[in-house]
Amino acid sequence: AVAEVNLRDDQYTLDHMRAFGMYNYLHLDSWYQDNVYYVDQFGRVMNLSVTLDTSLQKPREVFRLPTDLTACDDRLCASIHFSSSTWVTLSDGTGRLYLMKSGKRGNSTSEKWEILFNEELGSPFIIAHSVSFVKSGMHSVAVLLLRVEKDELDTKGSGFHITLEWVTIAEISKEGDHRYEISKRRVLQGKSVPHYAAIEPSGDGLMIVSYKPFKFLQDEDDKMEENDNTKTTNEKKDPVYYWQQTEDDVTITVPIPKDITKDDIKVRFFPDNICVILKDEPPLMEGKLFSSVDHESCTWIIRENESLEISLIKKNEGPRWPELIVGDTRGEFVMDASQCSEIAESLMHLTSEVLNPNPEKENPPCNAQELEECDAFLEDGASLCRFDGDTLKVTHVINLGSNQYLFSVVVDPREMPCFCLRHDVDALLWQPRSDQPENMWEHIATFNALGYVQASKQDKKFMACAPDYSYAALCECMRRVFIYRQPTPLSTVLYNRKEGRQVGQVAKQLVATLEANDPILGFQATNERLFVLTTKTLFLIKVNPGN
Repeated sequence: AVAEVNLRDDQYTLDHMRAFGMYNYLHLDSWYQDNVYYVDQFGRVMNLSVTLDTSLQKPREVFRLPTDLTACDDRLCASIHFSSSTWVTLSDGTGRLYLMKSGKRGNSTSEKWEILFNEELGSPFIIAHSVSFVKSGMHSVAVLLLRVEKDELDTKGSGFHITLEWVTIAEISKEGDHRYEISKRRVLQGKSVPHYAAIEPSGDGLMIVSYKPFKFLQDEDDKMEENDNTKTTNEKKDPVYYWQQTEDDVTITVPIPKDITKDDIKVRFFPDNICVILKDEPPLMEGKLFSSVDHESCTWIIRENESLEISLIKKNEGPRWPELIVGDTRGEFVMDASQCSEIAESLMHLTSEVLNPNPEKENPPCNAQELEECDAFLEDGASLCRFDGDTLKVTHVINLGSNQYLFSVVVDPREMPCFCLRHDVDALLWQPRSDQPENMWEHIATFNALGYVQASKQDKKFMACAPDYSYAALCECMRRVFIYRQPTPLSTVLYNRKEGRQVGQVAKQLVATLEANDPILGFQATNERLFVLTTKTLFLIKVNPGN
């Protein structure tokens, strides 16, 4: 039977359920056609690879975990990730990570995995993702480990936080001896289990889709430095000057010490520049003005020994200046009430008081009343973030808003996994391209109405789609599997009587009911088949005929 690990009494949060309770125990090896793996109760990694439907082999053992898993009280389920066509990362669920060379997988009867690295890495984790890459002639494997940890400081929330540890294991050559050692360990922390977390193929960055944000935990030195930076930004200084403008002129007010006299002040006007000096100190204001002024008509006076007032006459009347001195942020623009109301009026046409002001119009705005109960999902506003591996800073943030995350799928194993988001009633598949900063997420496929259909399946456990997008599928916790094919041309003529038009394509939905009373533990889709794993049975559903 499959080595299923049930949640313990102290794993009671939604995050535990998401990360471990809904874990997919069936692992698809995308590098080889129709090749799946699972771990059984004896700690054996079992493989089933399909070449012909007519001659299905029994699952065979390719590796056995050296430790007795049942001895560990707080263990999680064992997890596997295929980093490349010859490298595998494996966790036994007790906190030990294995890096293995598998050789070519899938069809050879002699497939045996060889351990090249194994180390205890702290509390138990599951592997979220891994990649294998070569940098400056050195082979490395980067692995992402997911943990749900108790948080003593969190008194208001669930009492837990999520950590993602990004571990890089590199090949070290010492006197002809090749070994693999950990070269880097970095930890991110957040408050919700990520829907999607993957390392870029080059190992240079990380992408995460999550409901609550993640951030890197830094070393003490970095923290000190960052605190100093925040201190300086928090102690916001008072503006050096204030300025107002009309269509014709600009008025600048500079607060000055009481003991300053007229002779201590030097103000120089130029067509495009201004310079203000008090006593013999460095210039208080100096630089290029946003636009030209009539420098011969400009004046200045001292008001009640407290402030210096400068009047500039604009050369070009009319346009508003967005700034006074180019690049100078030490001043503050003061707007009078009439200017405020004028701006508000000019923006009035962009807003409306009612939800849908003109429903007769073409393409009415989305009407919230049309949404059904099943369309509402709890987490409004997941975000997609990309982290840079060197600076550990966020380089891109995309707010996904109501584009609910549905599932992820590997289309090309050399690229990052794709993720599928709901867009209105449809589901759109996005391929991350880390090497194209201008177009980092590319829309590669659409499943019509899938967003709408899946929302009504209250019991759904897993979702997947074929790497060639020919169908999408979802399964419930028990027995039922739903398959949604893409539209295909019809061989016969079909009319839509209501609209009196000929229908050229039809998309079919299929339902499969499994002969099993055990809950579904794993679910994977390939171009031809669906693999469904229960505790004691592995079902294969042929969806498309082979090429």
